[in-house]
Amino acid sequence: MGRGKIEIKRIENSSNRQVTYSKRKNGILKKAKEITVLCDAQVSLIIFAASGKMHDYISPSTTLIDILERYHKTSGKRLWDAKHENLNGEIERLKKENDSMQIELRHLKGEDINSLNYKELMALEDALETGLVSVREKQMDVYRMFRRNDKILEEENRELNFLWQQRLAVEGSREMENGFDQSVRDYNSQMPFAFRVQPMQPNLQERI
Repeated sequence: MGRGKIEIKRIENSSNRQVTYSKRKNGILKKAKEITVLCDAQVSLIIFAASGKMHDYISPSTTLIDILERYHKTSGKRLWDAKHENLNGEIERLKKENDSMQIELRHLKGEDINSLNYKELMALEDALETGLVSVREKQMDVYRMFRRNDKILEEENRELNFLWQQRLAVEGSREMENGFDQSVRDYNSQMPFAFRVQPMQPNLQERI
């Protein structure tokens, strides 16, 4: 008996649905690879699962961008709106501008200048001289700034030394005063007890 026809509808059971997706996805990717090899076809395949995970395949002989551009030209359908087309043009302009700047930078470094004519070499020399003048001016500005900072640091250092000397002088004066007071206290504490002097001779009035 032959296999019965399977009704194509959404599989309600999530586990069965996931198993079926995995099998069918692998089968589609396999067929895409086979038709690429067997028929020399250019295939681009993109699959998004219900979970959002993406699976894709692109023939080794092409790229996704090339496939989309060929589709756009062949079908006549607009894949991008005017905003995206303008953005693409802006990207191309920036790429060209970047390439031009890279070439100019190499010329300024003295590289790849054999193809330049006399007029271009003169313009390059003027640009280098102008840049050199700007660099020297900036160098002098930095030097003057360092000198100014050095003077400020020297003045601050002198002020700190002056304040430190004043502090040492005040502390030394206090130590001398405290030492003098302590010496006086020590001297007083070492004085002998008070006594009354008695004459050696008897009182003359008593004799009379």
